[in-house]
Amino acid sequence: MMGAVEAILYVAGEPVEEEAIRMALGVTPLEMQEALEALGGGYEFDRRGIRLLRFGRRVQLSTRPEYASYVERLLRPVQRQNLSQAAMETLAVIAYRQPATRGDVEAVRGVKCDYSVQSLLTKGLIAEAGKRDTLGRPTLFVTTDLFLRHFGIGSLQELPRIDFSAGAEAEEAETQDFAQTDEAAHASEAQEGALGGSAS
Repeated sequence: MMGAVEAILYVAGEPVEEEAIRMALGVTPLEMQEALEALGGGYEFDRRGIRLLRFGRRVQLSTRPEYASYVERLLRPVQRQNLSQAAMETLAVIAYRQPATRGDVEAVRGVKCDYSVQSLLTKGLIAEAGKRDTLGRPTLFVTTDLFLRHFGIGSLQELPRIDFSAGAEAEEAETQDFAQTDEAAHASEAQEGALGGSAS
């Protein structure tokens, strides 16, 4: 069963719903979970070149970040532009305070964020999540599964801990934490060509 799951994820090359895999294999939910845990655990125990990522109820095979430099030497992928400082700050505020509006972001950063928000929407790192029930009904924004993949985490609970009671210093630390992980995220993006199957 583990081999079948591995084959499906390799060919898919992108996140696949656990339920879709379970239906394809004709197994019970418990058997599906046991197979995924065994597969992921095996990759981690042996520090294999690939790992199993889980995004909510979706799973994907990906290369392991510490081997990114070797993959890049072979594939020499086109380098993607890092997020700008303004975009990183905007993304940090939305990530920690979601759902958040442009006004929420601007209250923290002290400057307009229209361009940064649009850039993050275009990149698919954030998405609209309805309207806030206040005057003007401003649009709410949340982070996406692509945001989790970009930073190599499985859930928002894995974000660095921020003590918001520290005021301005906490806000600065929040941005610095994101900046420190952006380099690793950039390397992860460069691995797209090394993801299993047909991922581009």
